[in-house]
Amino acid sequence: MKVDSIETWGINAKRPVIIAGPCSAESEEQVMETAKGLKELGVQIFRAGIWKPRTRPNSFEGVGFEGLAWLKRVKKEYGMLTATEVACQKHVNEALKMGVDILWIGARTTVNPFAVQEIANELKGVDIPVLIKNPINPDLELWIGAFERIAGAGITKLGAIHRGFSSFEKIKYRNAPQWQMAIELHRRIPELPIICDPSHMAGKREYVQELAQKSLDLGANGLIIESHCNPDVALSDSKQQFTPKDLGEILNSLVVRERGTNNADYKEVMSELRAKIDVLDEMLLDTLSKRMDVCREMGKTKKENNVQVFQSHRWDQILTDKLARGAEKGLSNELIEKTFKAIHQESINIQTEIVNS
Repeated sequence: MKVDSIETWGINAKRPVIIAGPCSAESEEQVMETAKGLKELGVQIFRAGIWKPRTRPNSFEGVGFEGLAWLKRVKKEYGMLTATEVACQKHVNEALKMGVDILWIGARTTVNPFAVQEIANELKGVDIPVLIKNPINPDLELWIGAFERIAGAGITKLGAIHRGFSSFEKIKYRNAPQWQMAIELHRRIPELPIICDPSHMAGKREYVQELAQKSLDLGANGLIIESHCNPDVALSDSKQQFTPKDLGEILNSLVVRERGTNNADYKEVMSELRAKIDVLDEMLLDTLSKRMDVCREMGKTKKENNVQVFQSHRWDQILTDKLARGAEKGLSNELIEKTFKAIHQESINIQTEIVNS
């Protein structure tokens, strides 16, 4: 898959790239007022939803084709590139016809390979940046498959939008960040720019700054943040949008860290610390191997005595104990829970295989 750098998008690609604008284009006045404020901040790419996929019918589903003319006016009067979401062949055709500069595919569309392929077919022969949001559920292969489909149409100006994932667990954010998914995507396609969407991760204004900073700390190439001239009356996602002025304060608060340094002392210290990590990782692997050997013995014993594999009371006891012990050692509940759930699942798999052999 060939992926061009952000510099080919036609912008000054100083990190981080900022894409901002309202969740939905609601009126020409709202679009232009918001764009004016964002232009004053130095934002180069103006985003606005023209077609809005909504969970329930009879919600505001966007102004449709009419709003594309407002984006065209933003481009003409403020010199900003424009971006909008497309979900089908018709959207692509109309957006291109009206000169939209950047397209993105939303999370609900990414989950549907048929829809992504339809968009790819319409993009053949077109030279335009296309950003793809992660699917609603944490399915990395589905996300990568969407890039492959768009790349198959000849698009090389590709970028990812990391907007978090739906979760049944109760968390403070609207969507769980699951940073490891973005990290793994970068490992698989290192040349692919990754733009973080802290607005949709957060769901509320008060969490946007911390998520934006975390994404930059992890190496995100840019941010896509929702901004509205009067967020409180926005027709969609009012709680996660900022006025351009407030957005400016958020952006000014962010610390952009260097991707590396030539400092010799830093390199020496990091080399020593990484060597220690390698030794500890080897010890972890040895310990895990020994633990699974014990699990195999448990599986044999359960088979000999015709006892079911899963013992819920024992698992509850283990998890409660390890969470308490982890807290004593300064380890987060998230780390302990995820680690021991993965270990327990592997133990169950091993024992199940043995009792059924």
